[in-house]
Amino acid sequence: MHRLRNRLIVAFLAATILPLGATIWIAMSLLDRSLGYATTGELDRLSHTLENTVRQFYQGERDALKQEARAGRMTPTTYAAGDATGWPEPVRAFWESGETERFVLTGSGGDHVDYLQRDGTGVQAYRRDLRGVRMEELSAQLREARELVGSLQGRDLRRGFTLTLLLLLATVWLVSLVPLLFIAHRISRPVQDLTAGLTDFAAGDWSRRVDTHGDDEVGRAVDAFNHMAEQLRQNRARLVHLTQMASWQSLARKTAHELKNSLTPIRLTVEEIVARQPATGDRAFLDQAAQIVVSEIDTLERRVRAFSDFAGEPRVHPEALDVNALIAERIALLQPAHAETTYNLRLDDRRPRARADADLAKGLLTNLLQNAGEAAGVAGTVLVITSADGAAVIIEVHDSGPGLNRDASATLFEPTITFKKGGMGLGLSIAKKNALLSGGDITLVPGELGGAAFRVTLPRVGEAR
Repeated sequence: MHRLRNRLIVAFLAATILPLGATIWIAMSLLDRSLGYATTGELDRLSHTLENTVRQFYQGERDALKQEARAGRMTPTTYAAGDATGWPEPVRAFWESGETERFVLTGSGGDHVDYLQRDGTGVQAYRRDLRGVRMEELSAQLREARELVGSLQGRDLRRGFTLTLLLLLATVWLVSLVPLLFIAHRISRPVQDLTAGLTDFAAGDWSRRVDTHGDDEVGRAVDAFNHMAEQLRQNRARLVHLTQMASWQSLARKTAHELKNSLTPIRLTVEEIVARQPATGDRAFLDQAAQIVVSEIDTLERRVRAFSDFAGEPRVHPEALDVNALIAERIALLQPAHAETTYNLRLDDRRPRARADADLAKGLLTNLLQNAGEAAGVAGTVLVITSADGAAVIIEVHDSGPGLNRDASATLFEPTITFKKGGMGLGLSIAKKNALLSGGDITLVPGELGGAAFRVTLPRVGEAR
């Protein structure tokens, strides 16, 4: 059911997996190379080296200060034991600790080191400048560096970067997959509908059509299928009607031949009886009887001629016809016979031209206009409309008569069926045949005036059918 969509998805996967793998490999190589320039091990060794260097520097300064103090080359600051309340905090803390000597960092950021000694009179403090090296700040920085190294060692940067990269790529890939699924569905759905429509149409459902989903290539293919299906349906209906007409024509030829063979001797015999009747007989009665028989024979002969015309196959000579002018001519011809009927015209200003046989077109228009005038009756109205629709010229004839019931509509174009007095039942059948022979058709449509309405379609000049 979804083979096309699945193939599109597989094509997307095949087209993206290889580039995605190459991207991951290149990213991982660059990540390894970048992390190789500064690892946590190197940072750890560097911090230890700096710590040892600072410790050695500080130890050297302490030793130098102690030697100079003991050698007497420095003048100490003395803090008498009786005035301990005014001592600096490091000196007082040393005095209270009971120690004999201590080194203390003082100054701004620990840029001095003091050597404290105890004796019986108080505390002597010797000071040495560390030449701008702030030991306390440096110690704090080393401590932060050690903490950072410990934090980095507790985390696997390579693994973290790798997982982040994979998660990011997977997210981008999945986000790209979502619109692909939507597009694949949009492409495959009309193709599936078109396939189902073709299957149903091939199975005999001539009314099957497919909804159009767009104006792209698939949409145009759907439109082409719908147009083809409609053309095939119309051609099939025309072929069925022409096949039925061929059967009726064969029957009409046989019937006309048999009736003609019987009517001719009947007419001759009646005329001979009248001629031989002596003048002394009941001449009036015989003349009346003979007139009745001859009249009925004339009626039968008209029917025979109608069947002969119906059974005939006229030659078709297509030519360009001005439809508006042809309709005006037919109405002018029929108007005297329907003087109390109003003929309204709604003709296309573009004056569409149809390609059809002139005699056939005149015959079918005469039949339709005659039927419409008779159906409309006294004070009735007949409306004639012309228009052009693509490759066809359309002629509609509406009347204000009583209309047609369902049974009449179902058998309207079949021969030998009539719904009016004196009718042969062949007029609409012949008109339908004439329209089909001209490449068009006649159909029954809803009327605008409340009565019956017929639509004639003929090929348009200069338009492909």
